[in-house]
Amino acid sequence: MPAPALPPVDLRSDTVTRPTPAMLEAMFGAPVGDDVYEEDPTVARLEAAAAARFGLAAGLFCPSGTMTNQIAIKAHTEPLSEVICEQTAHVYLWEVGGIAFHSGASVALLPGERGRLTAAQVEAAIRPTNVHYPTTRLICLENTHNRGGGSCYAWPELVAIADVARRHQLPLHLDGARVFNALVATGQRSEDYGQLFDSISVCLSKGLGAPVGSVLLGSAAFIQKCKRLRKAFGGGWRQAGYLAAAGLYALENNVDRLADDHARAARLAAALARQPYVAEVLAPATNLVIFRLHESQPTAAFLAHLAAHGIKASEFGPQWVRFVTHLDVDDAGLARVEAALAAVGS
Repeated sequence: MPAPALPPVDLRSDTVTRPTPAMLEAMFGAPVGDDVYEEDPTVARLEAAAAARFGLAAGLFCPSGTMTNQIAIKAHTEPLSEVICEQTAHVYLWEVGGIAFHSGASVALLPGERGRLTAAQVEAAIRPTNVHYPTTRLICLENTHNRGGGSCYAWPELVAIADVARRHQLPLHLDGARVFNALVATGQRSEDYGQLFDSISVCLSKGLGAPVGSVLLGSAAFIQKCKRLRKAFGGGWRQAGYLAAAGLYALENNVDRLADDHARAARLAAALARQPYVAEVLAPATNLVIFRLHESQPTAAFLAHLAAHGIKASEFGPQWVRFVTHLDVDDAGLARVEAALAAVGS
């Protein structure tokens, strides 16, 4: 009999992970209630645990990071106001124009270094009072930064930007879709983040491996306001504790292991750097590897070659490709990727 086909090695995103047996056991055993009535004990545990980790008072469990980001932006702004963010920020580039649609706000886009802004840039972008201008109401940062190849902010720069925000009495929001990757890579303390940010969006369904969900964190008053917005967004849910249990399991068991994903990303980057058809590799700081193919190597043909070897990856712009490591990519899968890379053109 022929050997069974190997499962694909899926490097498209860390959102593709499936719950482990232990996570499923935690989900099936979760006590639940109606969360719209605030009666789901597992949701309440998750929100409290996530908030405590980041030194903030309260949390709000939502279906997605896009929802938590967009709720936060709407809560912090009003029509005719402006949000400062980096020009490739997820809140601007990948959330369907939600800032305009939901909040009626403008966006001040700044060119960052691999997605990272400086305090000087942020301060220079704050609008003076003028009837012709929108009013600056919010500063948004992203850590790690997706389009920056998983780049991380150094702690002193975060502190400097937070100082600018405070001096100008502006709230500071963090799109922390992969914030635990940043914490593991830099050794920063999650508890300290609550001293800098007024709101934080934390994704549970990326590197942490939960099947769905993000938590928005902030003060008790802020989260109460956001709960009303979540309802308006259609995000109220019922026995969500089954999903919250997966998030709790992820927080308790899957944070430290992110270092394995980072090590595998570095290994992939080294393998790519050896290939003659690769023009450039952004040095991975965490679990994202973004690289550019030479013009002589069409992206579609490269992705088709990988697919023929059971490997999935994402185009990330003309001649650019992204690999993402996660808990469903082990060393055996990585070896298959390395072999496929070496076989391109043969």
